[in-house]
Amino acid sequence: MPIADRIAKMHVELTGWRRDLHAHPELGFEETRTSDLVAAKLAAFGCEVHRGLGKTGVVGTLRAGAGARSVGLRADMDALPIEEANTCAHRSRHQGKMHACGHDGHTTMLLGAARYLAETRNFDGTVHFIFQPAEEGMGGAKAMVEDGLFEKFPCEAIFGMHNRPGLPIGRFAVRAGPMMAAGAFFDIRVTGKGAHGARPETGIDPVMVAAHIAIALQTIVSRNAPPVETAVLSVTKIHGGDAYNVIPQTAQLAGTVRAFSREVMALIEASMKRIVKGVAEAFGATAEMDFRFLFAPTVNDAREAEFAAGICAGLVGTHNVDRNPPLIMASEDFSFMLEKVPGCYINIGNGEGEGGCEVHNPAYDFNDAALPLGASFFAQLVEARLKNAAS
Repeated sequence: MPIADRIAKMHVELTGWRRDLHAHPELGFEETRTSDLVAAKLAAFGCEVHRGLGKTGVVGTLRAGAGARSVGLRADMDALPIEEANTCAHRSRHQGKMHACGHDGHTTMLLGAARYLAETRNFDGTVHFIFQPAEEGMGGAKAMVEDGLFEKFPCEAIFGMHNRPGLPIGRFAVRAGPMMAAGAFFDIRVTGKGAHGARPETGIDPVMVAAHIAIALQTIVSRNAPPVETAVLSVTKIHGGDAYNVIPQTAQLAGTVRAFSREVMALIEASMKRIVKGVAEAFGATAEMDFRFLFAPTVNDAREAEFAAGICAGLVGTHNVDRNPPLIMASEDFSFMLEKVPGCYINIGNGEGEGGCEVHNPAYDFNDAALPLGASFFAQLVEARLKNAAS
């Protein structure tokens, strides 16, 4: 099943939608213009429109036939607090905000699928188009789930998609089981005893304590986590003091932890608490740690991953679908939806070579050539999953 003619003919219009979204980025839980645009288009297509889940989330519902089966399709809408470096006509018009992760493209692809499915109605059942706010570390998926997403819009399976720079246009990557890591942020505050820099014996140096904690934390992955598990613990910030000749009263560390299971994440958290407390006490200092679990691991259901891979293969050919791509240490809050409903999260190629820079980069831009491919994936998935017996 190649790209449907009806979707191919939308390409110019989809590009216009995507570039409009790119020019007007909004941060998590602030996507008012974006959600207004999404809701208006869904209504124009003939979908039932529901708003307010997860604050700025939007769900469009489309029914065809008398089938009782249902499927959910999800796209994220938020931008990042990055100053855009691109000089294209559709560059961000909002200082310090940028669609540097391609959520403008994800939203557009799902809108394209919604329009196609509303026009053709070649399925039997219900499809829910889920437009999620605040994916970038702010808990938008969890907020929608807690607001009753799946109680109000039951889904037998749910699917999402993210662009992958470096993967050529026309290629997909689908992995069964764990795909993306769970993610957590941590802050550690060490309290010592301030003193003159020339008389360290009169104080307790929190900078030295922080340095020892940073080193000791690196033993957790190598000596506490099972060797067959993949995990990362990175101390990314250390701060203490403001003067050359003053031993400060406090010092701070911060960083991130990634793992592919909740069990390993819990082990790392417990080990960190033990090390932070023990090292600080060994120096006569005290320390407190705030460990924030932000993302569950993204784990694809094996059956749904095979189904999604089959849709991709039908669209671009089996040789253009990588069914065993590398694990991704980055995190994705679609994971919280996958913990409630079986489903699959896939990658779509965003292009390679010069200009194909990584996401979260000020020079990034979504590749509009991928728009009809992504829209077709969503549309063909619905037509296959909710197949009309008369078709």
